[in-house]
Amino acid sequence: MRHFAYLTDDERDRLFAVPPGTVTPHSPRSTLALALGATLYSPGTRPALDVDAARAAAIGATSVVWCLEDAIPHAQVAAAEANVVAALQRIDERGCGEDLPLLFVRVREPAQIRRLAAAAGPALSRLTGFSLPKATGPGLGEMLAAVAEVSAGSPHPLYAMPILETPDVAWSESRAAALGAVAEQLDHYADAVLCVRVGGTDLSGLFGLRRDRDTTVWDVAVVRDCLADIVNRFARNGEHVVTAAVWEHIPGPRLFKPQLRQTPFTSRRESALRQHLIDDDLDGLIRETTLDKANGMHGKTVIHPAHVSVVNALFTVARSEYDDALDILTARAEGGVRASAHGRMNELGPHALWAELISRRAAVFGVVADESALVELLGAGQRQVARVFAPALPA
Repeated sequence: MRHFAYLTDDERDRLFAVPPGTVTPHSPRSTLALALGATLYSPGTRPALDVDAARAAAIGATSVVWCLEDAIPHAQVAAAEANVVAALQRIDERGCGEDLPLLFVRVREPAQIRRLAAAAGPALSRLTGFSLPKATGPGLGEMLAAVAEVSAGSPHPLYAMPILETPDVAWSESRAAALGAVAEQLDHYADAVLCVRVGGTDLSGLFGLRRDRDTTVWDVAVVRDCLADIVNRFARNGEHVVTAAVWEHIPGPRLFKPQLRQTPFTSRRESALRQHLIDDDLDGLIRETTLDKANGMHGKTVIHPAHVSVVNALFTVARSEYDDALDILTARAEGGVRASAHGRMNELGPHALWAELISRRAAVFGVVADESALVELLGAGQRQVARVFAPALPA
C-alpha cells in the first residue's frame, strides 16, 4: 500500500522531492497509525463492500472502516455482520487483500468482535482491526480485551482505534478524569492500540450544535476545547496519533466567500480546479484539515470519496518543513539556534519532537517538490475520483 498510487512514475518523480513510502499490515504500529490518512467510512449494509474497498483503493484511500454502529439501523445489525463477513471471505478467496486499503470494522460491543472473528475464520486476516465507539468506562477495557483476544490468532496484529465521543469527555467538569481513565486502559493494551479517534459529530451533538459549511470544528468553542484536551492528553511526546473529526458536508449553498487563494492555482493554470474545489465545499475541508494539522492531529475521518485525496494531499510534507526537520535532527545534539534556509529560526531543542514527527510523516506521505506540486497533486486526486466514481465531475 502506498499513498497516491494512482500517479504514474513520471508524475511521482515530478511532484515529489521524496516519494511516499510503502506500508503493509506488518509495518510498525507507529507507521501504520500515520499512514491511515483519510479514513473512508461506509455503512456495513452496503451490498458489495469488497468492491467498494477496491474502488476506494483506486482513489488513494489507504484506510476504510465498515460501520456496524451509528451508520446502520439497529434492526439491520445481524444482516450487516453477515455482510461484512461475506466481504472478508470474498477478499480472502481472491487473495487480493494486499491491493486494498487497511480494513477496519466499527463495532458496537465486545461480543460483536468475537462473533465477527469466529464467523470470518481465516478471512479475519484481511482485517487490520476494529474501531471502538463510545470509548469510555469499563466498556472500553472489555472491547480492548476482545481485540487483543482475537488478534492472538491472526498472522498480523489486529489493532483497536478507540473513538472519544461520550458525555464524560465532552463535559468540562468530568473531562480530565475521563481522559485519565481512558489513558490507563490504553496504556494497559498499548500494543493493541493503533490511534485515538475523535467523534466530532457526537461531541457537537451533545451540545445541540452542528457546524455549517462555512465553519470549521475549531471554530466551535466547546468542541475545540475538548479536542485540545484530547490532543494534550494523548499526543504529548508523540505518544499516540490522534486523528481528526469528520467533515460532514457535501456540496450545497454557502454564505461566506471562498477560503482559497487564487495565486497558487493560476500559476499552474488550475483556475478551474480552484472553482471545482469551491463549488464542492472542499475549500472548507482544506481549511479544517490545515487547522487539524496545526493542532497536532494526523489523519481524518471522511464520508465522501472526493474528500480522500484532499486530506491525503494536505498531509504531505512541504520541502521547507522537511529541510528544516533534517537540519534539526542532524544538529540537535549541539543545541542552540540555527538559521533556516527557508527564513525561519530552528531551535534545536524545542523543535526536536516536531522534526521527528515531520520525518515520520514524510516517510509515509512523501515530500512535495513545492507549492505548485501540491496544487497539481490536488488536481490529480480530483481527476482520479472523477474517473473512478463520478464521470460527471470536471476531469
